[in-house]
Amino acid sequence: MSRQLWLASQDTKLQDGFFVHTDFLQFILSGLTTGSIYALIALGFCVVSNTMGIVNFIQVDFVTLGGMFMFTSLFTLGLPALPALVLAVAAVALVAMVLERIGLRPARSANHLVLIFLTVGLSIILRGLIKLVWGTNRMALPPLSSDVPVQILGASVLPQALWIFGLTMLAIAVLTWFFHRTSLGLCMRAVAVNPTAAAVVGIASGRIRLTSYAIAGALGGLAGVLVTPITTLNYDVGVLLGLKGFAAAILGGFGSFPGAILGGLGLGLVESVSAGYLSSAYKDVVAFVLLLLVLCVRPKGLLGR
Repeated sequence: MSRQLWLASQDTKLQDGFFVHTDFLQFILSGLTTGSIYALIALGFCVVSNTMGIVNFIQVDFVTLGGMFMFTSLFTLGLPALPALVLAVAAVALVAMVLERIGLRPARSANHLVLIFLTVGLSIILRGLIKLVWGTNRMALPPLSSDVPVQILGASVLPQALWIFGLTMLAIAVLTWFFHRTSLGLCMRAVAVNPTAAAVVGIASGRIRLTSYAIAGALGGLAGVLVTPITTLNYDVGVLLGLKGFAAAILGGFGSFPGAILGGLGLGLVESVSAGYLSSAYKDVVAFVLLLLVLCVRPKGLLGR
């Protein structure tokens, strides 16, 4: 009898250990999903910061705009999911270029603080236009594929989470290729390293700024398209996500592309684990407390120089 009780207790311990392992893996996968969105938004902040030296607060509305264009492409134009995704991302990139051309470039002041306040004003105007065109009601987007969960080592993962992680990795790979293998990407890196020397050798600053805004818009739009199927869609849905992306960029080292990726994934993991083991009510508090602690030790961020 005692042997049976001992075997039963061992079996219970094994089951408890399995469930603990499964829960932890579930939190990790959820954190990577959320962190991928933060990384995309943080990369958009870094692209504009490196070429123009400013914080582009319109980035938060690019996220919202991506979801809105995806909604229109699916339900108004009747496009399939993947063509709708491409059209939505391209449309946000086009809007970003228009905003740079008519909203920022005519500014008579080159002062960075003035340009930052211009981005704040343009963000408010763009959010108002989104409200007028799409309204204030909350909407929903379908996932890019079926919503049947996939089992990974005992943890359940939605296919949309796999889309988020996969397309984020693809976007990072394309950005790496663009900045290291194309002449325009090399020009943008030159402007980021030494704008004065880049101007001396004849690199057109206007084209660089326009391209940086197009890339930032595409990254924000992609983040909005991917995240809204697992959240809700509203005219200001991108504000909180954009602030988290901004925090991720600072955490990794503002202007550093590897830092933006590390900061986004790290912030997502901290949020997920704290929500799982503490409470979802504290996940935002824990994430920003971690940000403050890191900046106290490394003011320039994890990979900042």
